[in-house]
Amino acid sequence: MTADLQTPVRSLGSWTIGLFGMAGLAAIIAGVYSSREALIAVAVIVALAVGIGWPHFLRIPAKKTLAAVIGLPGAGSALAAGLVPAPGFLDWTPAFIALGMMAVFVVQLIRGTGQAQRLESTLGCCAGVLLSCLGAGWIAGARFNGVREMLLVAAVSAAVALLAGLIRWPDSIVAPLGIVLAGLAGPLAGLVFSDVAVLPAAIFGVVVGAVLVSFRRLVTLRGAPLNLPAALSMGLAPVSAVGSLAYFIDKLLIY
Repeated sequence: MTADLQTPVRSLGSWTIGLFGMAGLAAIIAGVYSSREALIAVAVIVALAVGIGWPHFLRIPAKKTLAAVIGLPGAGSALAAGLVPAPGFLDWTPAFIALGMMAVFVVQLIRGTGQAQRLESTLGCCAGVLLSCLGAGWIAGARFNGVREMLLVAAVSAAVALLAGLIRWPDSIVAPLGIVLAGLAGPLAGLVFSDVAVLPAAIFGVVVGAVLVSFRRLVTLRGAPLNLPAALSMGLAPVSAVGSLAYFIDKLLIY
């Protein structure tokens, strides 16, 4: 066991993770309703924050190197989504995901054979690269058809699922509750803020709720205290993933 793993850390509660997630959602929606440049800046910051905290959540060695490997592809994906001409908003995202995953393997090769937690580092960091890059979907969704209200519906559904995750009940209760509440919040937000049809909004809410409560389960299964970077990453990673969900559901079910 490395010295880093032996260092005592202050445990942060689920409310801290939810607070980071809510702050990330608020910043993204503020960027959506202000300017493309502001939204790009927020998406880049979220990607870098996910990268910085993800190795801490995984409790793996080489945290600084792997933080750069995870965060920089996400930042590049966000920049590309904001700058490339329509309609290929996410055309560069697979390339950045592939680049980040290749970089993860290179880092593990450089570390040499026999190093601790190589498998966990490789698989976990590849997942982190994917989550970091998916945040570009918020920018793609904002540029897709100019209907910002769909992203607001997405944010409301995600916020409800995050709030449900703060309830100190067993996962067997909170998980279905979060999915149901997010599924109800989607159509309600659609009726209040836009003319999005009830069925697509409900489907979107259910999908978002399932994603958010699955991250809560990850925290539960970890079974160890979270420090500040880990809590920051776990709060923002599902928010990042929701961006691409919103974009593709918008394309498939609504337009």
